[in-house]
Amino acid sequence: MDPPILVAVDVPLVGDERRKNWAKIVTNVDETLTSGWAFEGDFIATGGIQDVPIGSVLMIYGERGSANNPQIEARLLKVNSDATMSHISSAKGRAWARTLRDDVVRLLADEDQAPDAERPWGPELLVYSNDALEEELRRRE
Repeated sequence: MDPPILVAVDVPLVGDERRKNWAKIVTNVDETLTSGWAFEGDFIATGGIQDVPIGSVLMIYGERGSANNPQIEARLLKVNSDATMSHISSAKGRAWARTLRDDVVRLLADEDQAPDAERPWGPELLVYSNDALEEELRRRE
């Protein structure tokens, strides 16, 4: 299996940098949980450029306000092949994880179900010449 193609994206900082904030590339969801522990994957830094695989599902969490009364916000983003991110949904308040859980499950299922032939082309094809791509298309006919 080929290694994933990475793109550089600017991972936003949600909330106040003095409060709790994190971002995670979500790879699996434990549907029996309704908290942030339901989302499995690797953490990445917020507030700057990070290299992430194309098609990644990003969960970004942040807090504003006081330590005793935090105002929670979470965002769900999908990384596109052109190094942009599509905003899928957001949630605020203490029920943020359960609010976003079904959207994450749907995104991960869509990613697993999409056959390679239906996936959009990505920047990995730019390394090939036009002639090589045309030859491959003729071969597949």
